[in-house]
Amino acid sequence: MLGLKNKTEKGSAEARSDDVYVSEEPEFQRSWFETAMPVFACGAGLFSDGYINNVIGSVNTTLALQYGTVFTKSTAKKYVSDIAFAGTVLGQLIFGFLSDHWSRTNSLMVSTVILIVFTALATGSYWHGEPVGMFNMLTAWRFFVGIGIGGEYPAGSVGCAESSGQMKKGTRNRWFILFTNTMIDFGFVIGAFVPYVVAAACHNEHLTTVWRVSLGVGLVFPLILFVLRLRLKEPEEFAKQSMRRQTPYSLVFRFYGFRLLCVSVVWFLYDFSAYAFGIYSSSILAGIYSDDAPLTTVFGWNTVINLFYLPGALIGAFLSDWIGPRYALAGGVTLQAVVGFIMAGVYDKISQHIAGFAVVYGIFLALGELGPGNNIGLLAAKTCATGVRGRYYGIAAAIGKIGAFVGTWVFPYIQAAGGNATQSAQYPFWVASSLCILSAVIVLVFIPEIGQDTITLEDERFREFLESNGYDTSTMGLEKSSMEGGVIHDEK
Repeated sequence: MLGLKNKTEKGSAEARSDDVYVSEEPEFQRSWFETAMPVFACGAGLFSDGYINNVIGSVNTTLALQYGTVFTKSTAKKYVSDIAFAGTVLGQLIFGFLSDHWSRTNSLMVSTVILIVFTALATGSYWHGEPVGMFNMLTAWRFFVGIGIGGEYPAGSVGCAESSGQMKKGTRNRWFILFTNTMIDFGFVIGAFVPYVVAAACHNEHLTTVWRVSLGVGLVFPLILFVLRLRLKEPEEFAKQSMRRQTPYSLVFRFYGFRLLCVSVVWFLYDFSAYAFGIYSSSILAGIYSDDAPLTTVFGWNTVINLFYLPGALIGAFLSDWIGPRYALAGGVTLQAVVGFIMAGVYDKISQHIAGFAVVYGIFLALGELGPGNNIGLLAAKTCATGVRGRYYGIAAAIGKIGAFVGTWVFPYIQAAGGNATQSAQYPFWVASSLCILSAVIVLVFIPEIGQDTITLEDERFREFLESNGYDTSTMGLEKSSMEGGVIHDEK
């Protein structure tokens, strides 16, 4: 297991001369379920990111039907979706710091409580019976929901990465991906499916019930996770390598500054381009149903579109173990660029055949998940040392979210630059596919390979660097912490 020495090889686990802490082997063998539960409990909170961010599209559709121009001409129509971006960025930065300087598990609990409380408030949004006031309250609560979602990224994903080190070697990357990015995609699907079920149950009527119940279902998963997370302990690597007492920021920047820049740029480019990858769903749906189609038709096809994400995420999870996340990301994003160039080049012809266009578009989405969707978070979580992983991951994820926000503003101008309808549809794909190629080059040239034991090896490299520059590594680690390995260590 990660960070543990075999007693038959070493006789007993002793501290090495370079002061890298090596824990004793646990006294008991845990079951697969006991080993996997911390990985799931830490990472699966990103399901809420997928669900809450996707369900708001159905909520907007329902509010537009219910309130007409009162909603469509209000500022809330746009901000109720976009405001979560701002909250998520803030949450990623705040909880990135807290997860390093305070606690992985406690940070997770706080972000979960924020999600529960403000999702409930958003569900019950009300302002003296006034629709516009209610829209504004929904927008305000969505900002705080975004903070909770943002906290899941650094606090949850880094804990998931560290806990995955207890899984069987050769499977660690897939479990990280299955419990993080795949959970986001699963959240997308459920976030599209629940409004469909509720609308069907309400026979496309009782619109207030449709949107409030759809939002309220988002409470269920965080409540389940809250119970599971009550039993979480600090990940073993964090207990050994924590730098919450003192962080030499100048040394950290020297060692990881350029690498963080590269990871952040790739995440920014991926999220920036994701807008172009998403705009064509409207082209597919426009050819399937009319503007006055019932909610069940709209939400049903939205569910089908979101199902395209899952094959890429599931296949890519295993691919990341087989060839490594670096090559999986570069290969996936390159193939996605090729498909994007083809779609842009023949758009005027293929867009006339809805079924064929939907299939190619589905392959395009799947490749996006197989490559950057699955692996950018993995690279952010495993290309730095444990002591600064929360802040490192939080900054990279925040820059990625900023990229998504920028993309929503920039791509309409790219579309407008087209001289006709076909060119306006092609230009975003030309730009996005070109950025895919740039991302592949950055990953292959500047980002190191990620192996099964990268976390342990990276911690050792970082300790050696710190010691060579006069930093006292004896201050690292928690003074006393219950760890996942089943024993309690005292660090001196």
